[in-house]
Amino acid sequence: METILLTNKGNADKAFEFKKIDKPHVNTDEIGISVKCFGINYADVMARNGLYREAPPMPCTLGYEVSGVVDSCPSNPEMEGKRVLAFTRFGGYSQYTVTPIDAVVEIPDDLSFQKACALATQYVTAYYAIYECLHIHEGDHCMMHAAAGGVGIALIQMLKAKGAKIYGLVGSDKKVEFIKSLGVDHAINYRRCDYEVEMKKILGDNRLDVAFNSVGGASYKKDKRLCGFGSKQVLYGGAERSGKKFGMLSSVNFLRKMGFQSPIFLMMRSQSIIGINMLKIADYKPHILQNCMKGVIDLYKENKINPLLDSEFKAKDIAKAHKRLEGRESIGKIVCSWD
Repeated sequence: METILLTNKGNADKAFEFKKIDKPHVNTDEIGISVKCFGINYADVMARNGLYREAPPMPCTLGYEVSGVVDSCPSNPEMEGKRVLAFTRFGGYSQYTVTPIDAVVEIPDDLSFQKACALATQYVTAYYAIYECLHIHEGDHCMMHAAAGGVGIALIQMLKAKGAKIYGLVGSDKKVEFIKSLGVDHAINYRRCDYEVEMKKILGDNRLDVAFNSVGGASYKKDKRLCGFGSKQVLYGGAERSGKKFGMLSSVNFLRKMGFQSPIFLMMRSQSIIGINMLKIADYKPHILQNCMKGVIDLYKENKINPLLDSEFKAKDIAKAHKRLEGRESIGKIVCSWD
């Protein structure tokens, strides 16, 4: 089998190496999967740039999710041959991967392997936020950063089903039109204006009930000022940190911009800050991860969500896939397929 190793930090063109290795052993509580597709996530880009602390030491194989066919399942041989979607604790950039049985869910025949990959990290993150961490009411004012990205699209579709009022932030006029087509009530190109000023104009006397933030940094304080009593801020990324130089100084500056929050302030305003790291949920709450995966598949079957693909690359073009995501021009999920 072949795997893609991250061997160098930085430039995507020089970061990866293809290597032939033996198939890993499958234990009784695991499933071995012949991989058809694997997804590209921003955490992969962060890891490649040396900014993701959860990444294993190099050389390592990245990858959070795969879709494919079960090759081996010692505890349940009837699973062999089934089409599945699976989370991987890294190791997804391989022709064959092994993952805990709790991190796998069967997918319907009408769902392509490519689209299935979009339902893993992005849609499960959105599902966990909306169905596990929040209680969204009809008419709630919900704003999200990177609304045309994988998690953003998933949030839009799920929030629409809940009847929420949606405000989306994107970085181009093309993306403004795209998220409007998904049903976003107000779309803002943050490159053309200060989104905080624009949001205050749109909201009028209202304030946000929920802010979904995958950027961090200075945007956190802006979101906080837009949030009202009883609101929640959901943090699930630090895209502002990606691509910055000067190592530790940039990290400290990133934290400085976010500032510090007094619990008393939160209590007085009845506000909440919710942090989401699906790796930790997978590690310590695997039953919740699997419930979220099953919930996402159920929403797909009920036609309440529709995973959208930005682009599909061959595995050999892994560097191009990374650059596509890092350039922030993508709309929807980026996947790679093995020949």
